[in-house]
Amino acid sequence: MFKIQKKKSGAKARRSLGGNIVIFGFIALLGIFSAFPFIFAIVTSLKPLDELLQFPPKLIVQRPTLDNFEGLFQLASNMWVPLSRYVFNTLMIAVLGTLFHVLFASMAAYPLAKHKFPGKGIIFSVILMALMFVPQVTFIPQFILMANLKLVNTYGALILPWIGASLGLFLMKQFIEQLPDAILEAARIDGASEYRTFFKMVLPNALPAVMTVIIFQFINLWNYAPKELIYSESLKVFKMALDQIVSSDPIARMGVGAAASVILMIPPMIIFVLLQRKVVETMTFAGIK
Repeated sequence: MFKIQKKKSGAKARRSLGGNIVIFGFIALLGIFSAFPFIFAIVTSLKPLDELLQFPPKLIVQRPTLDNFEGLFQLASNMWVPLSRYVFNTLMIAVLGTLFHVLFASMAAYPLAKHKFPGKGIIFSVILMALMFVPQVTFIPQFILMANLKLVNTYGALILPWIGASLGLFLMKQFIEQLPDAILEAARIDGASEYRTFFKMVLPNALPAVMTVIIFQFINLWNYAPKELIYSESLKVFKMALDQIVSSDPIARMGVGAAASVILMIPPMIIFVLLQRKVVETMTFAGIK
């Protein structure tokens, strides 16, 4: 009897080990598939021009070179507006747009999640509907609004439309809704105002959602390049400058374009790696699969 039980345990252990190997292999395959665009961009940026023109393209670089990156910085240094100006514009727009969006989205999400008032359901339905529209659909009304406010060709045209982005408001509302009402009641019993309750109790406990919104908003603003809203060279962002460099000779500067793509990927990748755990936690609370 003892031997039979031992064999069953061994068979169960073997099945468990085999299942773990299959699951690990499947997850590893998905990871490689997800990372393939980033790997392909890096490989392409290291190819000389003759390898870039090969068809079908090859994943392995035969003669890796950094000439594409050197050429990119040489072309950027010859522009009449310094490259540092484009980088400064991008960072300022990304940082300010992200901070203002987090503040307004969290403040708007708090009453939607924890208070009752007339029209609450209608407002949240409008927010859900807004999630279905991509920026290209709303660009014409946005341009008309910016023109009427006389904000075209200003930093405000790049920052203001993103302050009211619906995704951040949705994530913040879903996360704050899961916070216990007891901590809010305790703050009110102690005499805390709604603003104090929000900044001292709600916002610190909603930090995972805040970090997630920061990731999404920063990535969107870092890659934002509305050429129709900005035409002054000194106000253009980093991506617009790189697009100008590449578009002047698309064939000869294919490698330079690949190098520019890699450089644009680096800051969002760093932020995502640092804050990825907060993203998973927020998606779990928000019910997003």
